[in-house]
Amino acid sequence: MAREEMAQVPAQDVARDASYAPTGRTVLTRARERAAYDHETVHAILDAGYLCHLGYVRDGAPVVLPTLYARAGDRLYLHGSTGSRPMRRAGETGETGHGADPGLPVCVTVTHVDGLVLAKSAFHHSINYRSVVVHGIAHQVIDEDEKTAALDALVDHVLPGRAADSRPGNAKELAATAVIRLDLREVSAKIRTGGPHDEPEDLELPYWSGVVPVAPAYGAPIPSDDLAPGTALPPYLTTR
Repeated sequence: MAREEMAQVPAQDVARDASYAPTGRTVLTRARERAAYDHETVHAILDAGYLCHLGYVRDGAPVVLPTLYARAGDRLYLHGSTGSRPMRRAGETGETGHGADPGLPVCVTVTHVDGLVLAKSAFHHSINYRSVVVHGIAHQVIDEDEKTAALDALVDHVLPGRAADSRPGNAKELAATAVIRLDLREVSAKIRTGGPHDEPEDLELPYWSGVVPVAPAYGAPIPSDDLAPGTALPPYLTTR
């Protein structure tokens, strides 16, 4: 099931074509053959993870924060405390305090490490990875229905089925939580696969070379100390 089908978040398809159009900020300057802009590749990389890094400028200096995200169609949703600086700034209305909010310029990145690439020379060591970089303007979600649906999508993106199997946020909790959305417009993916690229003169050197695969692993669920006796393990945990 696609992530956007897990919670009914209003999804705006801002990109009508099959690919995101490259821009000056998304065209790779090195290893351009590793770039991808098609929706299928970009969305698959985003849907495979739930931790991103949110970058923005604060007081003239760059700041990068790790946070959870969820994709709904051509939008990303991120959440945080209402006291969080990026959450507040995404809802600011500018110097006059009037009119539509200008939002917060951000850069969001998602990366998966798939393997350690060991070459015969130190210079050619690398990693196999899948990554997505998104540039754009983040806006605070004000509509309560969209906000609630986005928070459910964030929970389900980490663990599908969990939102319906937990208590929804109450008024106090929702008031303390902010959600921002970022439309997928300026987007690029970058992927490296395969083995090491050794120099021909190094091929006979007596060093092991190849790839060490890397993949996430989930351990057996550990019940909390205060779990009510007889509470069954939910099916979505038994299949991981």
